[in-house]
Amino acid sequence: MTLDGIEDLIASKYYPGKIWKGSNPKKVNFVRYADDFIITADSEETAKEIMELLRSFLEERGLELSEEKTLITHIDEGFDFLGWNFRKYNGKLLVKPSKTSIDRVTRKISDIIKKAKAWKQEDLINVLNPIIAGWSNYHQSVVSKAIFSKMDSLIWNMLWKWAKRRHPKKSRTWIANKYWHFRGTGRWVFSSENNQLKFFQKTKIVRHVGLTLAKNPYLDKDYFDQRRRRLNILKLADRYETTEAKCDCFGV
Repeated sequence: MTLDGIEDLIASKYYPGKIWKGSNPKKVNFVRYADDFIITADSEETAKEIMELLRSFLEERGLELSEEKTLITHIDEGFDFLGWNFRKYNGKLLVKPSKTSIDRVTRKISDIIKKAKAWKQEDLINVLNPIIAGWSNYHQSVVSKAIFSKMDSLIWNMLWKWAKRRHPKKSRTWIANKYWHFRGTGRWVFSSENNQLKFFQKTKIVRHVGLTLAKNPYLDKDYFDQRRRRLNILKLADRYETTEAKCDCFGV
C-alpha cells in the first residue's frame, strides 16, 4: 500500500539504526489502522516537523493529508481515533467511546424507532438488538460503563415515546404493562413474548481478550485483524501512561 513507507520514513529520522526500538528521546511512536494513523511526539515543534515530512512523502505519491482528519493536539485535550476518544484526565489516560460514535449510534437507533410506529414490538426488538450488541461489543474494551448506562436510559425514553404514540389514549400503567415486563433481572425489560431488548450495560467490560488458539491466521483473517487493531490501541495507551507526549492524528 502507498502508506507502507511512512513507518520507515519516521524510523529513519528519529530512531538510531532505523528500527523501532532502542533510544526514543523525542517520544515518536506510530500507530496505524488502514488509512488512519496516529503519531506521537514530545512537543508541538516535533509534531510539526513530522507533519512536513508526511506532506512531502504524500505529495511525491499524488496524495495529501486530510484537512478534516489531521490535527496536532495535546493529550490533555484529547483526540478521536477509530471511534474512541483518547484523553488524559489529571495525568491518567482514559479511552472512551467518542462523541461522534455515540451520536451516530444514537441517531441510527432514533431513526429506526421513529419509522417503526406500525411495527410489531418483536420486529423492532429484532432490528435494534444487533445494533446494540455490535456497538457495545466494539466498545467493551475501553472505559464504557457510564456511557452504556446513559445509552440504556436514552433508548428507554425513545421507546416510551414510541409506545405512547401508538396508544395516545391509554394510561401510563397500561402502556408499561403491555411493553415492559420483568424477565428475571429485577428490572422492567422492553420485551415481547418471544424476545427482549438487549441492555448496553449487560455487555461485560473486558480489558484484554485472550487469543483463541483454535483460530487459524490464514483462515480467520477478520479475527486476527481485530486483535491487531486492539493491540495497537493498547500499546498506544501504554505509551501515553508513561509520557507527557503530544499527539498528531493524521489521515488521508
